[in-house]
Amino acid sequence: MTSVTATNEMPLPPAPFKSSVMQIDPQWIDYNGHLNMAYYNVMFDRAIDEMWLQLGIGPAYMKARHCSTFTAECHVRYLREIHLGDPVQVSVFLLGADEKRLHTFEELRHATEGWLSATSENLTLHIDMEARKVAPFPPDIRARTRAIVESYAGVPRPEGIGRNVAMPSKK
Repeated sequence: MTSVTATNEMPLPPAPFKSSVMQIDPQWIDYNGHLNMAYYNVMFDRAIDEMWLQLGIGPAYMKARHCSTFTAECHVRYLREIHLGDPVQVSVFLLGADEKRLHTFEELRHATEGWLSATSENLTLHIDMEARKVAPFPPDIRARTRAIVESYAGVPRPEGIGRNVAMPSKK
């Protein structure tokens, strides 16, 4: 059995999953002197890629099984500025999973001081890359995602899940 199909033999990632510590590229700093909004998504995406390896759905999975994931929806909240030189780390919470979708919530924090800079809530779809259509996860991956969601049951849910974009009404 290859490592791609042996996902049930891989240990479950910790709850929440913690990415490697990342550094800010100088080209990502905008004219306001802080991290440009687009690069928050780059760091969230890199963290998800690291977690997908733990789920068994990384590049080797796509190559062997011709399936991957696409982000269907994303909601980012920018809470505190990140500047050049700030080390950052992303925590990823797998909130839900069904036969075709994954619901994640990510927190970008200063890696040494611990303060929260941004959050990203995402709905990800499992894709059959040959048909380019949404498709069910294979049974081994589905069992793994279910086990990870269950392992997160005792972890406090972060503030901000389920938020939507709206202006407060004036009365």
